Amino acid sequence: MPATGLEIRGLCAGYGPTRVIDEVSLDVAPGQRLAVLGRNGMGKTTLLASIMGLTTRHGGEISCGGKAISALRTSARAARGIGYVPQTRDIFPSLTVEENLRTGLKGRPAGAIDEAYAMFPRLRERRRNFGLQLSGGEQQMLSMARTLLGKPSLLLLDEPLEGLAPVICDELMIFLSRLAATGEVTIVLVEQQIERALDFASTVVVMERGRVGWSGEPSALRSDRGLIERLIGVGIH
Repeated sequence: MPATGLEIRGLCAGYGPTRVIDEVSLDVAPGQRLAVLGRNGMGKTTLLASIMGLTTRHGGEISCGGKAISALRTSARAARGIGYVPQTRDIFPSLTVEENLRTGLKGRPAGAIDEAYAMFPRLRERRRNFGLQLSGGEQQMLSMARTLLGKPSLLLLDEPLEGLAPVICDELMIFLSRLAATGEVTIVLVEQQIERALDFASTVVVMERGRVGWSGEPSALRSDRGLIERLIGVGIH
């Protein structure tokens, strides 16, 4: 399926009675690359989890591809083409790489697993290793490949570079850039590595205390170091 857009209007969500994000509104056009930045605890992860239906929604609406999904279960949202790679990666440690990949096929033939090995050749080399035997970078590749086997049209990535060696970060970002260039998937990226996120994104939002504190083009944020330090609390080179 082609890339789908995302529309959020006045979203208020959290966990149980606790609100973490409040009155969040944003638009992501089909095929766009959105980076969601901000200090820790500002609601970035909750925003992605809410799009996936994993939080308590207190108000507002979420639409994907022009169709409302707010009332849908997580499984139904996945069936609509939303793929989610959480910060925790959530691979099955007692299954092999190949067995993990099979869980992402969503009814596709077993031969489609070769697509995952084409994305990340290292996984082919590790295909008989158990999840717990993989390095952090290999686990991230496995989590991402498993999600992509389901052919999502909207991909949500929560800090995919966390804890990874720079060379692995380079590999993953090159892969994501190539994926985005196909125009077949819309990508929403939460990331703490500001420079890499700005290099990747076509548009940026900065979360501040559960709300959108700033939005615009990466070049505008990159050129204003004072704004970056105020909103994110770090500098960039």
